[in-house]
Amino acid sequence: MTLIAAVEAGHTVTFLLRNTSVFDNDVDVQQYIKSSKAHLVKGDALVREDVQKGWEAAASNSSSGTSVCCEIYLFHLPLNSQKPGGIPKFHVVKGFVISPPNLVTQSLLNALSTLPTPRPRIITISSTGLTRTSHAALPLLLKPLYGYLLASPHRDKVGAERVVSHVAGWTWNSKEYGEPVAEVLDVEGQWRTLDGLPAEGTLKEDVLVIRPALLTDGECLAETGKQKYRVSEEELGGWTVSRKDVAHFVADASLNRWDEFKGKCVSIAY
Repeated sequence: MTLIAAVEAGHTVTFLLRNTSVFDNDVDVQQYIKSSKAHLVKGDALVREDVQKGWEAAASNSSSGTSVCCEIYLFHLPLNSQKPGGIPKFHVVKGFVISPPNLVTQSLLNALSTLPTPRPRIITISSTGLTRTSHAALPLLLKPLYGYLLASPHRDKVGAERVVSHVAGWTWNSKEYGEPVAEVLDVEGQWRTLDGLPAEGTLKEDVLVIRPALLTDGECLAETGKQKYRVSEEELGGWTVSRKDVAHFVADASLNRWDEFKGKCVSIAY
């Protein structure tokens, strides 16, 4: 859905994918590939050189006719075996685990440390339930899911949000988040000196963090008019939201309402 909105707004879209065959049966994506409105680049976000290759491909595929490499950058690694991203495995003690345990955090570091100039609008998908306040606001039946089954992926999300907080110049609330564990982000803070990583606070006007409720594969209710998702900087305590409705918000926020949402961290749920 984000792809469709971007193309209709006159943009071209470049995907960096470990497996470019994930869209082989997607009729919508295939038509945009054939019309050169969408491009697939094979690469691993854990490999810095591959990420750089992705930026270079975005520049060469640009429809703007200018030197602008990328106007909008959406960072999302879905933990779902049916979609591009990490495939979690179940561990009886640890719940769902991903490999490596810093998949999201390291991929984000690679992306941020190779950013092109001028910098794009950066949107990263995180998760609800990461902070003490957010976890407390969850519906009671969802708390075991977030506290046990998704504990490992959430530690990775905390690492990613720690990185975003640094480059955006946001105050990091250790009482709410805790600190990222060593297997996700080095406790000595050496990541702050990573070559190419924007200095603290320099991206405060360029980032938006979105924390969706439990993601579903349902339809986009915003388009059908059946139900509208809620978006707030406060905790929403919602149960679910569809991936398509999150995509709807990503497109709306990045293309139409950037001044309203830039520099913010928002929750989205029904």
